[in-house]
Amino acid sequence: MRFTLATVIVTLPVLITAAPQRAKQGGTSIPLKLHKHSSLVNADGSVNSEAVKLHVASSTSKILRGFDNFEKNTGAPHPSSVKGARKRGSGGELLHNLSDEPTFWFGSISVGTPPKTYIVVFDTGSSDLILPGADCDNSCHGHEIYESSTSVSLGEPFMIQYGGGLESIFGHQYTDNVTIVGLTANHQTLGAASHYSHGFQIEQFIPDGLMGMGFQALSVYNRSPVFQTLVTQGQTDEPVFALSFAEPNAELYIGGTNPNMYTGAFSWVPVIRENFWEVRIRNILANGEIVLTNIVAVIDTGTDLIRGNSVEVDILYGVIGGEPNNVGLYTFPCDAVPSISLTFGDISFPIPPEIFNIGTSANDPSRCIGAILSEDSTTSWVIGTVFFSQVYTAFDLGNSRVGFAKHT
Repeated sequence: MRFTLATVIVTLPVLITAAPQRAKQGGTSIPLKLHKHSSLVNADGSVNSEAVKLHVASSTSKILRGFDNFEKNTGAPHPSSVKGARKRGSGGELLHNLSDEPTFWFGSISVGTPPKTYIVVFDTGSSDLILPGADCDNSCHGHEIYESSTSVSLGEPFMIQYGGGLESIFGHQYTDNVTIVGLTANHQTLGAASHYSHGFQIEQFIPDGLMGMGFQALSVYNRSPVFQTLVTQGQTDEPVFALSFAEPNAELYIGGTNPNMYTGAFSWVPVIRENFWEVRIRNILANGEIVLTNIVAVIDTGTDLIRGNSVEVDILYGVIGGEPNNVGLYTFPCDAVPSISLTFGDISFPIPPEIFNIGTSANDPSRCIGAILSEDSTTSWVIGTVFFSQVYTAFDLGNSRVGFAKHT
């Protein structure tokens, strides 16, 4: 089934130059939800360092897995990888599941014949569709099992390793029809898991599976991701999806942008290379002063905070009286929360002080902890959903660019 104006809104209830043109309008909506798996903040308002540590490990390990897939699929190492950060398949840095993230956004898709509804996480930091398969062991208990009369086996296994290879999701690849509110990706490759790692089991992970929205170069299967298939098969009027994380009407919008969600023009920034949605931040400002310029960053809706390499993050906090704490965290005086802005193209987007301040230090309640932290496994920064509370973001597959606009 194909809509005449095939633009889909996916609503989340809590779940380089400025260009004046707007994408086509229209839309249909389905509800999505935000799941709070854990909190970065303790009951007394202090930051939970252990939760932040897991958050950093989760974000970093996903990026490193993406680098591994990029090298496997293209034959070249990713330019942002750091030599020696982690050997593929070794017992180096522990890899963590998506469920180590404090929050994740999820909603429904339908797959197969007869169509069956599955709840999945939508993640711009990965590229594959994973569901629990019919032959899955007890690790998939409680999830909706993938079964379909139109599934076609590709005869190829897949495996995603966690915990330095101590845990994994594994199964086999199939093709089938995947639908989001009437927009159908035919013969879409998906992974039917025979085993879910601990972090994807129902006690840790409420959704049934994961739908990546990155580029094919990140794919474990090295096959077209769902959104790319929709575009290739002419299911969308525009090769664009857009995201809002502003409560209470956050949404995923497929096939264009929602003009009710932003004001003014988009600032469009070209994708550096088609793997992650990887772009350049023109500059980062602290209290109105340009501190850093020409920053390579991954736009990742599957992570919460912002992280960068320690050299640049240390420079940033040095301007605002920040001091390193632990696990990459920095503190600053609670009575002087800084004004931090990220500039994409010609437009600077501030991070509201109440968002940038994630909580007090457990060691000193007069010091607060910032939402930007340091981690040196990659040279790229990673921009998580904390940035998008007042920013509307469009991902343009057709023109290989990301657009940023001020949220209404």
